[in-house]
Amino acid sequence: MRILLWHGYLLGGTGSNVYTRALAREWSKAGHDVVVICQEPHPERYDVGNARIFRPNVGGLLPVFVLDRYEGLEAKLLQDFTHAERDRYVALNATALCAQSPADLVFANHVLLGGPVAVTTGLPFVVKAHGSELEYSMRGNEDLAAWGRKSLLQAEAVYVGSKHIREVLEDVVGHLERVHEVPPGVDVEEFRPEERRQALARLLAEARADPTNPGNAADRLPDENNAERFERFFATDEPTILYFGKLLYNKGVHVLLEALGSLDARTVIVGFGDYRGQLERLAPRRTLFTGPLDHRHLVHLLPLADVTVVPSIFPEAFGMVAAEAAAAGSPPLVARHSGLAEVAAGLEEHYPAEQRHLASFETGNPHDLAAKLRELLGLPAEVRAALGVAARRAALERWSWTSVATRLLEPFQRG
Repeated sequence: MRILLWHGYLLGGTGSNVYTRALAREWSKAGHDVVVICQEPHPERYDVGNARIFRPNVGGLLPVFVLDRYEGLEAKLLQDFTHAERDRYVALNATALCAQSPADLVFANHVLLGGPVAVTTGLPFVVKAHGSELEYSMRGNEDLAAWGRKSLLQAEAVYVGSKHIREVLEDVVGHLERVHEVPPGVDVEEFRPEERRQALARLLAEARADPTNPGNAADRLPDENNAERFERFFATDEPTILYFGKLLYNKGVHVLLEALGSLDARTVIVGFGDYRGQLERLAPRRTLFTGPLDHRHLVHLLPLADVTVVPSIFPEAFGMVAAEAAAAGSPPLVARHSGLAEVAAGLEEHYPAEQRHLASFETGNPHDLAAKLRELLGLPAEVRAALGVAARRAALERWSWTSVATRLLEPFQRG
């Protein structure tokens, strides 16, 4: 098949970005002709297999769900766009897609603005709802909800990553037919267990290869001198907790930091965001902030973590971070809500009965989180290692990208 994979944003960092490049890689490896239409200014940094990347001109204004900085573009909240600005953005992107025709399928990310862009091309299309547009922009906005519904009614299929997002989608745009639940995936070859000494050596090598970032002025680059900081931090083998993701209030990192106050453990906080300064003020002494790290770092950092915490207090479409941690053998401990609860349920199926409660904690409750962390870190080393093995088994069976990519094309191929 010739597939045009539309994604209005970047290829690194957040969940839908990772999702896009993973699908491009898997579909192209399977023999499909794939073109990714996105705003990534540095595509050479990412493995998308044999897929080609095209960056269209969108007129300098980018509709987003959470304000952030984008190279060469002005980000503006989707709900603040005028109708004229929306129409111009859709037309420019649809023109870019049509220039890549013919195609068997347009796979459009995000109900808005992926749905309207795909409709405008006149090509067969499916839409993947990621949740961010539904929660941050469309919920409570009748105009955007109606626009999204009108687009989805014309799709060959609509994909959601979890039962939770299926419910959110129906709540925001109303009931739809042809909605398919396919969870996101994880690269189980890239994220895998690794012996500690080897993992640390490789992490240090990757950190030494980072671009310079004097004074950490570029918040999308890793912090300056991370290699030396990692070397000091991991000089001893002690209980280690990891968080990686955006540093936003909704991600609940403050809940983790509050829980740490009563624990004898050290913590690594990976990511960027406008809440970083506040989090650094809240953090206990043995906390290392690294700035954002790429997969090339994380695949070696995760095996060094005894537990990876996903403390989000806002609904999540899935739990990509938890799936990646599981694949690397770092047992995830997630807030039990929305798509994260479904990840916890998947882990529990593979955990021994006496440890199943250690897959999740009560959302927003630092005391419950602290109690679970204390119990998990207090387990004998061999029991904790067995949990890591069980977590990876769950990732292999449920969340490999190869199986996800195949399932996403099935409804369209069945016609």
